Amino acid sequence: MNAHHELKRTQFEQEALTHRPELFATALRYSRDERDAEDLVQETLMRAYAAWERFEQGTNCRAWLFRILTNSFISQCRRSTKERRWLGTGEPIVSPARRRAASDPEGVIVERALSDEVVAALDELPEGFRRVVVLADLEGLSYREIAQRVGCPVGTVMSRLHRGRRQLHAVLGEYAREQGIFKAA
Repeated sequence: MNAHHELKRTQFEQEALTHRPELFATALRYSRDERDAEDLVQETLMRAYAAWERFEQGTNCRAWLFRILTNSFISQCRRSTKERRWLGTGEPIVSPARRRAASDPEGVIVERALSDEVVAALDELPEGFRRVVVLADLEGLSYREIAQRVGCPVGTVMSRLHRGRRQLHAVLGEYAREQGIFKAA
């Protein structure tokens, strides 16, 4: 192995592989199956290693890896939908959840990661608030990264995130107490 490949491998191990447990936990929430989650993490790490030279050192490696994980999961959802066979009636053998995944793969991630109550509350948020809350709280992006993604100032991201979380708290307060997430005042 030449010095360049050895340096690449060492940097990848030091910076990217430290996030493996977090990647696995998220992949498990997405897939709800340990073997599928492990496959998803392996695919994510393989893609990340292949693209390691394009990663900008000093930026948020964790957010970069989670974006690759999310994109890998979305690709898997799309592939599995395309691979479905058709019945003689012309109806696909696809569950309603998979049908939704084909039309909105990012939506299925939210549905798998969260309970029905939380998904319903997220759906009620205005689009601008919802997008910022999902990017911050589910994907773990920084304010700056969210601002770049949605094309608005960091202050607007902070405001939308605060308002979105406040609306979720108002709607989900009782649910959170029932689940033991926080105690009644």
